[in-house]
Amino acid sequence: MEDKIRVLVPEQEVDEKIAELGRKISEDYAGRQVHLVCVLKGGVFFMCELAKRITVPVTMDFMSVSSYGAGTESSGVVKIVKDLDQPLDGKDVLIVEDIVDSGRTLSYLMEILRKRNPRSLHLCTLLDKPERRVTDVKVDYTGFNIPDEFVVGYGLDYDQKYRNLPYIGVVEQ
Repeated sequence: MEDKIRVLVPEQEVDEKIAELGRKISEDYAGRQVHLVCVLKGGVFFMCELAKRITVPVTMDFMSVSSYGAGTESSGVVKIVKDLDQPLDGKDVLIVEDIVDSGRTLSYLMEILRKRNPRSLHLCTLLDKPERRVTDVKVDYTGFNIPDEFVVGYGLDYDQKYRNLPYIGVVEQ
């Protein structure tokens, strides 16, 4: 049986917000190179679109960190599935994430990456659910604050489905 998906943020609004974030990041990193660290798998759609809109030099790396199983709730257990390929020493690092929910995953990830001596370490997320936060995480660039609903699309999945939707939708139960 197919799930019913309700549009929360239409494709055009997502595109406009990513362009706005790209302009802001380009201003903030003027004269420097920014090293984007994508949190896979969900962050890849957002990072690719964001990188195209950043006008300063960009390098990229990918990391897979998981705190979800097959369901819709965070398991609370964070594990590194794929680590970075490049060292972070002296780099201006911007973690690019699809969504910040409880904050556990990002808090853990930022703690690990700080120990790798980047010049700076900041966080950019397409979606933020601040009311779900259980761990304090400073988000430097936010696309949209959203309500506490289970969202899919633009890289976000429900049991590996719906990542390819060009908008942010809510799975109706």
